[in-house]
Amino acid sequence: MQIVCLDLEGVLVPEIWIEFSKRTGIPELRRTTRDEPDYDKLMKGRLGLLAQHQLGLADIQKVIADMGPMAGAKAFLDDLRQRFQVVILSDTFYEFAMPLMQQLGMPTLFCHKLETGADGMLVNYHLRMPEQKREAVKAFKGLNFKVIAAGDSYNDTAMLGEAHAGILFRPPENVIREFPQYPVSLDYGQLDAEITKASRRI
Repeated sequence: MQIVCLDLEGVLVPEIWIEFSKRTGIPELRRTTRDEPDYDKLMKGRLGLLAQHQLGLADIQKVIADMGPMAGAKAFLDDLRQRFQVVILSDTFYEFAMPLMQQLGMPTLFCHKLETGADGMLVNYHLRMPEQKREAVKAFKGLNFKVIAAGDSYNDTAMLGEAHAGILFRPPENVIREFPQYPVSLDYGQLDAEITKASRRI
C-alpha cells in the first residue's frame, strides 16, 4: 500500500507570497521557504510587513482569486490520483488554499490556520503542529503505507527524508546543492516517472 505526499506551492500552484509581492510592489514579501529555512522567522517577518503596509487577509485573497494551478498541474494530479492515494502536505494556510484546491479537484490537504483581528488584519498564525509534513509521513508509515514524497524547498526536506522515497521538484540551486541525495525532476513528466520508479523500488 503506497501513498504519495506532495507539497503545494512550487509544485502544484505558484508561490502565493511571490505573486502577492509582485502585485503590491513589496520586494521583501518575495522571501519563501526556498530562501529562509526558519519558518517562524519567515512568517513573523511577513506579518510585520503586512501590518506596516496595512494589508489584510482580504488583500491577499483578492490576489489568490486571480491565480490558478501551474500549467499541467491538474492533469498530473488527476492521473496520479488514479494510481495512488495522494495527500497534499503544505505550510500554507486553509484561508489561502481553498480556492486553489477547488481548481485542483479538492485533493486532501493538511496545512495551517491564520488568525485575523476584527479589522481583517492578520495578527498571528497557528501551526497544526511543528514539523507537520514530517510527522504526517511518519504517521502514514505507522499505518503501514509506503510513502513517496515530493517537494521543492527547505521545508520539504524533512518530509523527503522521512519518506521511503523523496523527490525534489524544480528546486532552487541552493537546495539541490545541500540535498544531493534526492533525484530532481524539472517537469511533471519527469516527476511522474520518478514516482513510478520509486513505487517499484520501495
